[in-house]
Amino acid sequence: MRSDDVFRRMRPWMLGTDWLLLTYWFVTTLVALGIFSIPEGYLFKDYYDPRVVAWNWSFFPLDVIFAALGIYAARLFTKGDNRWFGYALVSAALTFCAGFMAICYWVILSDFDPSWWIPNIIIAAWPVWFVPKLILAMK
Repeated sequence: MRSDDVFRRMRPWMLGTDWLLLTYWFVTTLVALGIFSIPEGYLFKDYYDPRVVAWNWSFFPLDVIFAALGIYAARLFTKGDNRWFGYALVSAALTFCAGFMAICYWVILSDFDPSWWIPNIIIAAWPVWFVPKLILAMK
């Protein structure tokens, strides 16, 4: 399989994650500014604890960087620019790290909430599925 074919399959996962995370951060910013409110039942455990707030915001730069790189990779791919590969690879690696770090945090706390675990498992899993295929296809 060619790298183009692998990326065509990977791109919806990447762009879906990128745009959903950017939306998450937009809504989170509105909540932090007091412009928007989310019902307590939708928030993760200890959402307003200052240490948990700091932990959550520590993901902001990572999430924004991987999203920007992923969106840029898709744009380059559409234009036929071969630089898409490097940007897609870095984006996928950072995406895995973000999802995996969140899962590790909840494992350490012994806190299992499917509404937070499932999205983060998906965020961590799709790069593990596609990146090796993408690298192999480049050979």
